[in-house]
Amino acid sequence: MKFQLVINMERMQPNITMEEVARHNLEMVQLAEAGGFESVWAAEHHALEMTNAPNPFQILTWFAAHTSKICLGTAVAVAPYWHPIGLAGEASLLDLYSGGRLEFGIGSGAYQREFDRMANGLSQKEGYKYVQEMLPAVIALWQGDYAHNGEYWKFPTATSTPKPVQKPHPPIWVAARAPVTFDWAVANGYNILTWALTRPFSEIETYMQRFKDALAKQPDTIRPLFTTMRYAAVCEDSIQLDAAIDAAIGQLSRFENLFKNLGNVTNGFPEEIKLSELSSRAEFNRDDLKENLMFGTPGEVITKLKRYEALGIDQFTYCASYGLGIPQQKKSLELFIKEVMPAFEDTGPQVSAAGS
Repeated sequence: MKFQLVINMERMQPNITMEEVARHNLEMVQLAEAGGFESVWAAEHHALEMTNAPNPFQILTWFAAHTSKICLGTAVAVAPYWHPIGLAGEASLLDLYSGGRLEFGIGSGAYQREFDRMANGLSQKEGYKYVQEMLPAVIALWQGDYAHNGEYWKFPTATSTPKPVQKPHPPIWVAARAPVTFDWAVANGYNILTWALTRPFSEIETYMQRFKDALAKQPDTIRPLFTTMRYAAVCEDSIQLDAAIDAAIGQLSRFENLFKNLGNVTNGFPEEIKLSELSSRAEFNRDDLKENLMFGTPGEVITKLKRYEALGIDQFTYCASYGLGIPQQKKSLELFIKEVMPAFEDTGPQVSAAGS
């Protein structure tokens, strides 16, 4: 099993400067590259201080300038917020600047608040339809001249300039949760991104079963890669563990606010809501968070990750961004690299599916 890093330009309070956050993010990416991580992912979010990411390609181009080998992925470019020509060109330019290190991740988007501002109030539940029209158009534009007459976009003949360095195009990843998305992604040979939020390991087993079911429907398809993400904290003692759980609860409160439009956002900072009042409040129990998230001592984290490896997870995505303090984030990643990763031997090179 290989490892990926998610690190966001994140701040929960205005007393931390963005210059400090930016410096920390780059240091984390460089630490991950030196430690053997396969890739780093940048998100796309708008008008939110907890994830300053109006254009993931800008963030990744900056990382590219200060690294040499780690792959650089979008997790994810939000299809309803883009035009296919613009998205194809931005992605290709990053692939060029990075020497062919782009991993192109696309998804339908997460927060209804953002859809209200970026997509004219489109329902977040409709976002997947835009992904399924967008991605074939982007791939076609990468190949050469192409005209599009779809439901959501229409344009005369155009092409991506520049073209991607990787041929036929960069590896493609699709954020998947619903069975229909697994079926569509696997049928086209796209790699799978999953996130079980705070839910138990059984949620990941459900996603893996959907992946296997989709593969069974496409017996001639080369098996794509499957990754899953968790908030992660490698802790030396109970004090560090409690701090990680506290940070996760604070971030999850803001996430629920944005996902369901339950509270205010002031100058980019989302209001915390009371998780105890949510119908899903059982998902935020402290003991369950400790068990379900990738939190614990090095030995406990290794034990958890071995279950993921045995399930067939190809790459585990270590999410460092959930409100944990900057020093604690760096310490956790250092411990993960030094004491956890050696327990997972390299079993040979993986071939990332590129799609068709």
